[in-house]
Amino acid sequence: MNEFIIVFREVLEASLIVGIIYTILSKSNFTDAIQKLWYGVAASIVASLAVAYIVVSLKDALGNNSSMALFEAIFMYITAGLIWYVVFWLSKHVSDRKELEGKAMTAAKISSWGVFFVIFFAILREGFETVVFLITSFSITESFSYIGFFSGAALAILLGYLVVVQGKRINLKKFFQGTTLLLVFLASGMVAYGTHEVESYLVKSNQLDKETITRPWDVLQPKSQLSKGENKVFYSYDESKNIYTHILHDSGNVGVFLKGFFGYNSNPNYIELVMWFLSLIFGLNLWRRFYY
Repeated sequence: MNEFIIVFREVLEASLIVGIIYTILSKSNFTDAIQKLWYGVAASIVASLAVAYIVVSLKDALGNNSSMALFEAIFMYITAGLIWYVVFWLSKHVSDRKELEGKAMTAAKISSWGVFFVIFFAILREGFETVVFLITSFSITESFSYIGFFSGAALAILLGYLVVVQGKRINLKKFFQGTTLLLVFLASGMVAYGTHEVESYLVKSNQLDKETITRPWDVLQPKSQLSKGENKVFYSYDESKNIYTHILHDSGNVGVFLKGFFGYNSNPNYIELVMWFLSLIFGLNLWRRFYY
Protein backbone atom coordinates (compact mmCIF):
# COMPACT_ATOMS: atom_id res chain seq x y z
CA MET A 1 0.00 0.00 0.00
CA ASN A 2 2.81 2.42 0.91
CA GLU A 3 4.54 1.70 -2.39
CA PHE A 4 1.37 2.46 -4.38
CA ILE A 5 0.73 5.79 -2.63
CA ILE A 6 4.33 6.99 -2.82
CA VAL A 7 4.94 5.96 -6.43
CA PHE A 8 1.53 7.12 -7.63
CA ARG A 9 1.96 10.62 -6.24
CA GLU A 10 5.55 11.15 -7.36
CA VAL A 11 5.17 9.57 -10.80
CA LEU A 12 1.96 11.54 -11.42
CA GLU A 13 3.83 14.78 -10.79
CA ALA A 14 6.71 13.64 -12.99
CA SER A 15 4.27 12.61 -15.75
CA LEU A 16 2.56 16.00 -15.64
CA ILE A 17 5.91 17.78 -15.88
CA VAL A 18 7.02 15.71 -18.88
CA GLY A 19 3.58 15.94 -20.51
CA ILE A 20 3.30 19.70 -20.14
CA ILE A 21 6.77 20.38 -21.55
CA TYR A 22 6.32 17.82 -24.35
CA THR A 23 3.02 19.41 -25.39
CA ILE A 24 4.39 22.96 -25.53
CA LEU A 25 7.50 21.84 -27.45
CA SER A 26 5.44 19.78 -29.87
CA LYS A 27 3.08 22.66 -30.62
CA SER A 28 6.06 24.98 -31.18
CA ASN A 29 7.75 22.38 -33.44
CA PHE A 30 10.95 22.16 -31.36
CA THR A 31 11.83 18.68 -32.69
CA ASP A 32 15.42 18.63 -31.43
CA ALA A 33 14.33 19.83 -27.99
CA ILE A 34 11.80 16.99 -27.76
CA GLN A 35 14.64 14.51 -28.29
CA LYS A 36 16.61 16.15 -25.48
CA LEU A 37 13.51 15.97 -23.29
CA TRP A 38 13.55 12.16 -23.49
CA TYR A 39 17.31 12.16 -22.87
CA GLY A 40 16.63 14.17 -19.72
CA VAL A 41 13.98 11.71 -18.55
CA ALA A 42 16.32 8.75 -19.08
CA ALA A 43 19.25 10.48 -17.38
CA SER A 44 17.14 11.45 -14.35
CA ILE A 45 15.94 7.85 -13.93
CA VAL A 46 19.53 6.57 -14.03
CA ALA A 47 20.59 9.23 -11.50
CA SER A 48 17.69 8.27 -9.18
CA LEU A 49 18.74 4.61 -9.34
CA ALA A 50 22.30 5.69 -8.50
CA VAL A 51 21.00 7.50 -5.41
CA ALA A 52 19.11 4.36 -4.38
CA TYR A 53 22.25 2.24 -4.82
CA ILE A 54 24.36 4.63 -2.72
CA VAL A 55 21.85 4.77 0.15
CA VAL A 56 21.28 0.99 0.20
CA SER A 57 25.04 0.34 0.04
CA LEU A 58 25.60 2.69 2.96
CA LYS A 59 22.96 0.86 5.00
CA ASP A 60 24.48 -2.52 4.17
CA ALA A 61 27.96 -1.29 5.11
CA LEU A 62 26.77 -0.27 8.56
CA GLY A 63 25.41 -3.75 9.31
CA ASN A 64 23.07 -4.59 12.18
CA ASN A 65 24.65 -2.66 15.04
CA SER A 66 24.14 0.51 17.05
CA SER A 67 25.44 2.69 14.20
CA MET A 68 22.80 1.20 11.90
CA ALA A 69 20.06 2.01 14.40
CA LEU A 70 21.27 5.60 14.67
CA PHE A 71 21.51 5.91 10.88
CA GLU A 72 17.93 4.66 10.46
CA ALA A 73 16.67 7.03 13.17
CA ILE A 74 18.25 10.05 11.47
CA PHE A 75 17.08 8.82 8.05
CA MET A 76 13.49 8.51 9.33
CA TYR A 77 13.48 12.04 10.76
CA ILE A 78 14.97 13.51 7.57
CA THR A 79 12.44 11.69 5.39
CA ALA A 80 9.49 12.83 7.49
CA GLY A 81 10.79 16.40 7.28
CA LEU A 82 11.23 16.02 3.53
CA ILE A 83 7.61 14.92 3.17
CA TRP A 84 6.35 17.96 5.06
CA TYR A 85 8.64 20.36 3.20
CA VAL A 86 8.00 19.03 -0.28
CA VAL A 87 4.30 18.33 0.04
CA PHE A 88 3.27 21.50 1.84
CA TRP A 89 5.80 24.33 1.92
CA LEU A 90 6.96 24.00 -1.66
CA SER A 91 3.29 23.74 -2.73
CA LYS A 92 4.26 21.67 -5.76
CA HIS A 93 1.22 20.81 -7.83
CA VAL A 94 -0.34 21.47 -11.18
CA SER A 95 -0.74 25.21 -10.58
CA ASP A 96 2.93 25.61 -11.56
CA ARG A 97 2.05 24.84 -15.19
CA LYS A 98 2.54 28.37 -16.56
CA GLU A 99 5.89 28.75 -14.81
CA LEU A 100 6.99 25.34 -16.11
CA GLU A 101 5.92 26.20 -19.67
CA GLY A 102 7.83 29.48 -19.46
CA LYS A 103 11.02 27.74 -18.35
CA ALA A 104 10.72 25.16 -21.12
CA MET A 105 10.14 27.76 -23.85
CA THR A 106 13.02 29.94 -22.65
CA ALA A 107 15.34 26.93 -22.48
CA ALA A 108 14.29 25.66 -25.93
CA LYS A 109 14.88 29.04 -27.55
CA ILE A 110 18.38 29.28 -26.08
CA SER A 111 19.44 25.66 -26.65
CA SER A 112 17.75 22.28 -26.92
CA TRP A 113 20.10 21.13 -24.16
CA GLY A 114 18.43 23.67 -21.92
CA VAL A 115 15.30 21.52 -22.07
CA PHE A 116 17.41 18.52 -21.08
CA PHE A 117 18.52 20.22 -17.87
CA VAL A 118 15.04 21.56 -17.04
CA ILE A 119 13.62 18.04 -17.32
CA PHE A 120 16.61 16.35 -15.69
CA PHE A 121 16.51 18.35 -12.47
CA ALA A 122 12.70 18.43 -12.28
CA ILE A 123 12.36 14.65 -12.64
CA LEU A 124 15.46 13.96 -10.53
CA ARG A 125 13.75 15.75 -7.64
CA GLU A 126 10.74 13.45 -7.99
CA GLY A 127 13.02 10.43 -8.34
CA PHE A 128 15.05 11.38 -5.28
CA GLU A 129 11.89 11.76 -3.21
CA THR A 130 10.56 8.40 -4.44
CA VAL A 131 13.83 6.62 -3.61
CA VAL A 132 14.09 8.11 -0.12
CA PHE A 133 10.43 7.45 0.72
CA LEU A 134 10.52 3.85 -0.55
CA ILE A 135 13.76 2.98 1.24
CA THR A 136 12.37 4.43 4.46
CA SER A 137 9.13 2.48 4.07
CA PHE A 138 11.09 -0.73 3.43
CA SER A 139 13.22 -0.12 6.53
CA ILE A 140 10.06 -0.05 8.63
CA THR A 141 8.11 -2.97 7.12
CA GLU A 142 11.06 -5.04 5.82
CA SER A 143 8.93 -5.88 2.78
CA PHE A 144 8.33 -4.42 -0.68
CA SER A 145 5.23 -4.67 -2.89
CA TYR A 146 6.14 -4.77 -6.56
CA ILE A 147 2.43 -4.86 -7.38
CA GLY A 148 1.91 -1.59 -5.49
CA PHE A 149 4.99 -0.07 -7.12
CA PHE A 150 4.11 -0.88 -10.72
CA SER A 151 0.36 -0.33 -10.41
CA GLY A 152 0.97 3.10 -8.84
CA ALA A 153 3.38 4.04 -11.64
CA ALA A 154 1.03 2.76 -14.36
CA LEU A 155 -2.02 4.61 -13.01
CA ALA A 156 -0.02 7.83 -12.60
CA ILE A 157 1.34 7.70 -16.16
CA LEU A 158 -2.16 6.99 -17.50
CA LEU A 159 -3.66 9.94 -15.62
CA GLY A 160 -0.83 12.21 -16.74
CA TYR A 161 -1.41 11.19 -20.36
CA LEU A 162 -5.18 11.72 -20.14
CA VAL A 163 -4.83 15.15 -18.54
CA VAL A 164 -1.99 16.65 -20.56
CA VAL A 165 -2.06 14.90 -23.92
CA GLN A 166 -5.75 14.04 -24.25
CA GLY A 167 -6.92 17.16 -22.46
CA LYS A 168 -9.31 15.30 -20.15
CA ARG A 169 -10.72 17.34 -17.29
CA ILE A 170 -9.84 15.42 -14.14
CA ASN A 171 -9.91 17.03 -10.71
CA LEU A 172 -6.31 16.33 -9.79
CA LYS A 173 -6.61 18.36 -6.60
CA LYS A 174 -8.73 15.56 -5.12
CA PHE A 175 -6.03 13.01 -5.96
CA PHE A 176 -3.33 15.14 -4.35
CA GLN A 177 -5.58 15.94 -1.42
CA GLY A 178 -6.19 12.27 -0.67
CA THR A 179 -2.64 11.02 -1.20
CA THR A 180 -1.23 13.93 0.79
CA LEU A 181 -3.45 13.05 3.75
CA LEU A 182 -2.13 9.50 3.62
CA LEU A 183 1.43 10.85 3.50
CA VAL A 184 0.72 12.78 6.71
CA PHE A 185 0.14 9.46 8.50
CA LEU A 186 3.16 7.93 6.79
CA ALA A 187 5.39 10.80 7.97
CA SER A 188 4.11 10.44 11.55
CA GLY A 189 4.88 6.74 11.41
CA MET A 190 8.41 7.55 10.27
CA VAL A 191 8.88 9.90 13.23
CA ALA A 192 7.64 7.22 15.61
CA TYR A 193 9.85 4.53 14.10
CA GLY A 194 12.83 6.91 14.14
CA THR A 195 12.28 7.47 17.85
CA HIS A 196 12.08 3.70 18.37
CA GLU A 197 15.43 3.33 16.56
CA VAL A 198 16.96 5.93 18.89
CA GLU A 199 15.96 3.63 21.74
CA SER A 200 17.59 0.69 19.92
CA TYR A 201 20.76 2.71 19.43
CA LEU A 202 20.97 3.63 23.11
CA VAL A 203 20.33 0.03 24.19
CA LYS A 204 22.83 -1.52 21.73
CA SER A 205 25.51 1.02 22.69
CA ASN A 206 24.92 0.22 26.40
CA GLN A 207 23.77 3.74 27.20
CA LEU A 208 20.32 2.58 28.27
CA ASP A 209 19.00 -0.51 30.04
CA LYS A 210 16.03 -1.88 28.09
CA GLU A 211 14.46 -3.28 31.25
CA THR A 212 14.17 0.20 32.79
CA ILE A 213 12.12 1.64 29.90
CA THR A 214 8.48 2.26 30.81
CA ARG A 215 5.89 1.69 28.11
CA PRO A 216 2.21 2.63 27.75
CA TRP A 217 1.55 -0.92 26.56
CA ASP A 218 3.49 -4.08 25.74
CA VAL A 219 1.12 -6.58 24.16
CA LEU A 220 0.85 -9.54 21.80
CA GLN A 221 4.52 -10.49 22.02
CA PRO A 222 5.63 -13.61 20.04
CA LYS A 223 5.63 -16.84 22.04
CA SER A 224 6.87 -20.42 21.66
CA GLN A 225 3.52 -21.97 22.55
CA LEU A 226 -0.08 -20.85 22.77
CA SER A 227 -2.03 -20.74 26.00
CA LYS A 228 -5.21 -22.75 26.43
CA GLY A 229 -8.10 -21.06 24.64
CA GLU A 230 -5.94 -19.05 22.21
CA ASN A 231 -7.05 -19.49 18.59
CA LYS A 232 -4.37 -20.42 16.05
CA VAL A 233 -6.29 -18.46 13.41
CA PHE A 234 -4.95 -15.24 14.90
CA TYR A 235 -1.34 -16.41 14.80
CA SER A 236 1.28 -17.21 12.19
CA TYR A 237 3.84 -19.88 13.02
CA ASP A 238 7.54 -19.70 12.13
CA GLU A 239 8.89 -23.25 12.10
CA SER A 240 12.55 -22.19 11.91
CA LYS A 241 12.23 -20.15 15.12
CA ASN A 242 9.40 -22.14 16.74
CA ILE A 243 7.51 -18.92 17.41
CA TYR A 244 3.83 -17.95 17.16
CA THR A 245 3.23 -14.32 16.14
CA HIS A 246 -0.17 -12.66 16.58
CA ILE A 247 -1.49 -11.01 13.42
CA LEU A 248 -1.79 -7.69 15.30
CA HIS A 249 1.80 -7.74 16.55
CA ASP A 250 3.90 -5.15 14.68
CA SER A 251 5.59 -8.00 12.79
CA GLY A 252 2.34 -9.92 12.24
CA ASN A 253 0.40 -10.14 8.98
CA VAL A 254 -1.88 -7.20 9.83
CA GLY A 255 0.35 -5.40 12.31
CA VAL A 256 3.20 -4.97 9.82
CA PHE A 257 0.85 -2.99 7.56
CA LEU A 258 -0.23 -0.78 10.48
CA LYS A 259 3.42 -0.37 11.45
CA GLY A 260 4.51 0.71 7.98
CA PHE A 261 1.62 3.04 7.39
CA PHE A 262 0.72 4.49 10.80
CA GLY A 263 3.84 3.82 12.87
CA TYR A 264 2.03 1.24 15.03
CA ASN A 265 4.18 -0.53 17.62
CA SER A 266 3.27 -3.38 19.98
CA ASN A 267 5.54 -2.00 22.69
CA PRO A 268 6.25 1.73 22.18
CA ASN A 269 7.99 3.90 24.73
CA TYR A 270 6.27 7.07 25.96
CA ILE A 271 8.49 9.44 23.99
CA GLU A 272 7.77 7.49 20.80
CA LEU A 273 4.01 7.76 21.40
CA VAL A 274 4.18 11.49 22.14
CA MET A 275 6.34 12.15 19.08
CA TRP A 276 3.87 10.26 16.88
CA PHE A 277 0.94 12.23 18.26
CA LEU A 278 2.62 15.64 17.96
CA SER A 279 3.88 14.96 14.41
CA LEU A 280 0.42 13.79 13.37
CA ILE A 281 -1.21 16.95 14.75
CA PHE A 282 1.44 19.06 13.01
CA GLY A 283 0.94 17.27 9.68
CA LEU A 284 -2.87 17.38 9.83
CA ASN A 285 -2.76 21.09 10.58
CA LEU A 286 -0.53 21.73 7.55
CA TRP A 287 -2.77 19.57 5.38
CA ARG A 288 -5.89 21.44 6.50
CA ARG A 289 -4.32 24.86 5.90
CA PHE A 290 -3.06 23.86 2.46
CA TYR A 291 -6.22 22.25 1.08
CA TYR A 292 -8.99 24.16 2.87
